[in-house]
Amino acid sequence: MRIPDWLVYSLVLAVIVFTLFVSENTRDEIAAPETTYGEVIIPAPSDAPSGPPLPETNPFDERILVQVGEVEDGIGTAFAINEAGLWLTARHVVDGCSEVGLAIGNGRMVPVEEVVRSPDSDLAILYTDRAPRTLGVDFNKQMRVGEAGYHVGFPQGNSGEVSSRLLARSRLVTRGRYSLEEGVLAWAETARTTNVRGTLAGMSGGPVFDADGSVVGVTVAESPRRGRIYTAAPSSVIRFLDEHSAVAVSGDTVPLSPETYASEANRLRSERAIVKVICRVTPW
Repeated sequence: MRIPDWLVYSLVLAVIVFTLFVSENTRDEIAAPETTYGEVIIPAPSDAPSGPPLPETNPFDERILVQVGEVEDGIGTAFAINEAGLWLTARHVVDGCSEVGLAIGNGRMVPVEEVVRSPDSDLAILYTDRAPRTLGVDFNKQMRVGEAGYHVGFPQGNSGEVSSRLLARSRLVTRGRYSLEEGVLAWAETARTTNVRGTLAGMSGGPVFDADGSVVGVTVAESPRRGRIYTAAPSSVIRFLDEHSAVAVSGDTVPLSPETYASEANRLRSERAIVKVICRVTPW
């Protein structure tokens, strides 16, 4: 017996409508943090296994060119590594500033007494009289391809955070006001909290956490077109701290996931462990 054409068409239409309905509801369920640019990467489950150990640097690593312009007033991010008043940030955030301060809310500013800039990496140490608390750090960790990263700071001067997955090593080539070439880690952005739009400028100098809640690097650059974030290699951080006898005293850690990293980031900012850096070319 031949099935009527109208019945076949009706069945096909029903399947299409059902598929669209399921698809829309699935997107609604996973859309809490959203990616607004770059290649589309589906956020992996929080318990997704990571891949093999991150390979050592080699001549075929991707090279990223960054231009550093003229000195001007700007903002960035810093985080506490010692309650004696040591903070880490990115060198380009504070390079060339006449004065540097830490904005701690309600219009209050903590003056930075001394700035030490790395000569061979995009890192700087800020010294103040004290820090309210420190972050947990693990710069000796064996990094693995595909592991989760959570970047926290003040993109465009506002509180915000981004999640990512570790891709590979890269070479960051800085030209302009000063010249550097250093090994960095490349992360693929997977999602961001909904209040973060456009460029991540201002997040430079902020920490990147692993899933255990330990700081494993410092955010130093982004590639918006490719959806990439670059962080200082842990070995660079260790070398820089050792050169200046700066001791990172690890604080408590809280495990992070795609569902919890935004609230934990807000807590750390409210406790002043992660703060906004203000660079002034002309004195206050």
